Amino acid sequence: MTRSFWQSAGLHLLKRTGDGWLGVTPDFLRAYFTRPEVHPIETSCAAEVQLFEELMADPALPVGEDRLERLADPDARDNYRAVLAFRARLLEAGTVEGAYLALVRAPDPRVPPVFLDQLVHVILRNILDGCRDPMRLRAAELLFREQTVSTEGGRILLADEEILDLHARAGTETGLAQLLIESATPQRQVTLDVLGEDNKQLYWARSDRFDMVLDLRFGEPGADALARVIEAWIGHFMRQQVRVEPRPKLEDSDWRWHIGLDKEANRILNLMYDGKLPSPEDLARIIGLYRMRFADESALIERVRGHPIYLALAATADKRLRMKPQNLLLNLPLRSAM
Repeated sequence: MTRSFWQSAGLHLLKRTGDGWLGVTPDFLRAYFTRPEVHPIETSCAAEVQLFEELMADPALPVGEDRLERLADPDARDNYRAVLAFRARLLEAGTVEGAYLALVRAPDPRVPPVFLDQLVHVILRNILDGCRDPMRLRAAELLFREQTVSTEGGRILLADEEILDLHARAGTETGLAQLLIESATPQRQVTLDVLGEDNKQLYWARSDRFDMVLDLRFGEPGADALARVIEAWIGHFMRQQVRVEPRPKLEDSDWRWHIGLDKEANRILNLMYDGKLPSPEDLARIIGLYRMRFADESALIERVRGHPIYLALAATADKRLRMKPQNLLLNLPLRSAM
């Protein structure tokens, strides 16, 4: 039996195309015009209210700069520019996946990063539709939500940064596992549930709360779950079957290719690949290592064939993880570009 999860992703607003991607619909576009930053308020001018009403009737309505200049509130003008720039990429691509690829290949400074995270969210909701494993769903959250990392007690615990901050500010105490928060706010003791065999069924009712903790240690189910998500992500976009395996360390005398799954991991792997010794602090930041192989190695450039591709995750100095799933699409050693 399939279970519902991530209602907030907005999958119900989209339609699947013949190849399994997500076709953009008027309802999906309308959702962005009803965001709090754009939706009119009591003090909105008549021009702003009229523009909103026309866009709700026709979400693809052309809107020129002259129309935006009629809005009295400069913040409203800027917010509309951001949403309209994003809309243009969605309409041009026709699919959510196509728009995402276009934006990661050629970033548009007008499009807020949160919009990219939202695209990743709904794409993964589509990819993982029918998934029965809460551990895999929690691991997938890493691709679109920033995490706080705790390595106390030899574990590698990842908690949603936004939710953890909310708990810390409120002084909330729930669950089984304790995490000590280090932030600009006064330190508080916060407890959240670590996802495991004994409580994983709780995830279904809490999936949109993003309040369960993932243990990413090598040998734990969370590390394997992330590997399966990476396989599915690449398969969905690239139509390539890959096998990803968690590894305890990186040992390869003939290392040919690597991909950092975040900015810090990329920097540290580059140092190691160039034969430089990272500092102990840098090495301690590595929280996940993976080895990936393609089923069809003819798709790879010649010098990588027969060799694994290494992947890594690393925490920042302030114990944050900001994964960049686009690296898995843009940095593969393929013979032909996407």
